[in-house]
Amino acid sequence: MSLLLTQLLNGFQLGVFLFLLSAGLTLVLGIMNFVNMAHGAFYMFGAYFAATVFERSGSFLLAAVVAVPLTLAGAMVLERLVISRLYRRDHLDQVLVTFGLILCGDETVRIVWGQAPLYLAVPDTLSGSVAGYPVWRLVIIGAGLLVALGLYLAIQKTRVGMLIRAGASDPAMVQALGVNIGRINALVFGAGAALAGLAGLMAGPLLSVQPGMGEAILIPAFVVLVTGGIGSIRGAFLGALIVGLVDTLGRAYLPGLFHQLMSRSLAQAAGPAVASMLIYLLMAVVLAVRPQGLFPVRQR
Repeated sequence: MSLLLTQLLNGFQLGVFLFLLSAGLTLVLGIMNFVNMAHGAFYMFGAYFAATVFERSGSFLLAAVVAVPLTLAGAMVLERLVISRLYRRDHLDQVLVTFGLILCGDETVRIVWGQAPLYLAVPDTLSGSVAGYPVWRLVIIGAGLLVALGLYLAIQKTRVGMLIRAGASDPAMVQALGVNIGRINALVFGAGAALAGLAGLMAGPLLSVQPGMGEAILIPAFVVLVTGGIGSIRGAFLGALIVGLVDTLGRAYLPGLFHQLMSRSLAQAAGPAVASMLIYLLMAVVLAVRPQGLFPVRQR
């Protein structure tokens, strides 16, 4: 029972982290109908900015304060120079250009920071454990829950959120009423990049910060979007929790189940392989049964 509770908590923590990764994609794709493959680059730069500031200053708080605004500033410059020219283009053009941007980001990281990985240490005050569970993982859970609550309140309860929802439904009408849709799009894109930078900051103490780390998170983030429902913040949150729990419990228990059902050699090969495919099998089932996702955007 103790192991099961630990794995459930690990799955919940992974789900919340996946929500931090996918929340920005949900905003940009669901509200702006823009496929942003460069999201992984913002995640990577957020981690690098945090690791660099921490290495120079020794202050994790300063690294957190600097990393997210720097990521946001870089995203806003990129949005004005490149992204804003793609809003009216089809999805294939958006995918090709933004994937090219993530490759450019990888090479920029190699030029500036080199090939060797960086490490972002957990601050001493957050390096312990509570009832045997690492405090930093609890911090990730808390940060994800606060982001989820903040996004809900911002989108549903504020005037800016009303304009964002209206712009997603009928941009021509909103612009005819005097609202600058370009600024709304820039705000949404910047918010998505800031969330990616925050996810990079949160991942820094758990993973090595290295070139190419942005590509690795894109597929799980899109799995969350498809499973939960594209464009739905509620869907992204609940879908991320489901994906996190399925992945964690599958990796923890499926190999043991295979050992009971087949020979040892076959179980050693099949168990981990099937466990690593579980979230993609889940996505395939969801697409087959409910193509709009488990928790799609509510129609009003």
